[in-house]
Amino acid sequence: MSDKNLVISIDAMGGDNSPGVVIEGLALAHKRNDKIRFLVYGDKEKVNAEMVKFPALRDVCEVFHTEESVKNEDKPSHVIRNRATSMYQAIEAVKLGKAQAVVSAGNTGALMAISKMVLKTIQKIHRPAIISIMPHENGRYVMLDLGANTECDGINLAEFALMGNIYAKCALNIDNPRVALMNIGAEEMKGKEAIHVAAHIIKNTHLNLNFIGYIEPHEIPRNKADVIVADGFSGNIALKSVEGTCHLMTHMIKKSIKESWMAKLGLPFMMGAVKKLKKTLDPRLYNGAMFVGLNGLSVKSHGGTDALGFSVAVENAAKLVAKDFVGSIRRELENVDLDEISQEAYYEVY
Repeated sequence: MSDKNLVISIDAMGGDNSPGVVIEGLALAHKRNDKIRFLVYGDKEKVNAEMVKFPALRDVCEVFHTEESVKNEDKPSHVIRNRATSMYQAIEAVKLGKAQAVVSAGNTGALMAISKMVLKTIQKIHRPAIISIMPHENGRYVMLDLGANTECDGINLAEFALMGNIYAKCALNIDNPRVALMNIGAEEMKGKEAIHVAAHIIKNTHLNLNFIGYIEPHEIPRNKADVIVADGFSGNIALKSVEGTCHLMTHMIKKSIKESWMAKLGLPFMMGAVKKLKKTLDPRLYNGAMFVGLNGLSVKSHGGTDALGFSVAVENAAKLVAKDFVGSIRRELENVDLDEISQEAYYEVY
């Protein structure tokens, strides 16, 4: 895809501090990649009031007025068919081919429901999933599902592995990602039936994956795998556990320094290491969870992020558009009948 066709639609009214944070985020993203163009959906008066602060956006943004927006407290069932919202119209722009990806910091449930209804699931994919990038001790890894599907069968997990593998190649530039299924133990027969079936599908078919087996949650930060696969219930708990641990570490380091005069004296000599740790754990640099498995890219920015965080979500979307992430999934599935394979796997395992 040529740079001139790199267009991203933006829900300007989603998030805690919209549209200010959204527009400033677009300015930061444009500064780092001036080839991206934006279709901005929201309250035109409010959006334009923010855009005058960033003259460089004038030539790369087209603003479309919407009368309504999706609120954080809105139930997906109440907004899913309301075409007047900024979120709906931004997603629809992808369906109509006006944009190649949509980014919103709005209501997660609504974004997922509208994206699935409007963009539809890729043929041969049974369920879309939420995927995100996270840090480990030597770099970054991707994990899915992070909450879209609380219960999954073996074929769902195998599909997640396939999509996660392609995502790691595109987003992290890893040629041969190591793929692992999250489980309660490394032994072959530990865990749920769905995990065993998924492992059999991945190991005994022509899915072109570098499958390393099961991984326990405490091993995830140790750079043992590049793609972690789980059902949405387990994946969401693991994600929030990691986030909580990072907050705890930061709090304890600050508290230890504050309570020790010797630590305060030594702090100037540790600033390089402290800054590196802070950057590694900065959640803004990993912002932008994505709904994968749809006929288009739909990216969820954290609702409470700042402009830097929103710009990261936009840049991640642009990178995946440029690498034809959705097309890569379709091509991978062309010669694979996962339904037939999963039935064979079930009988093999049991």
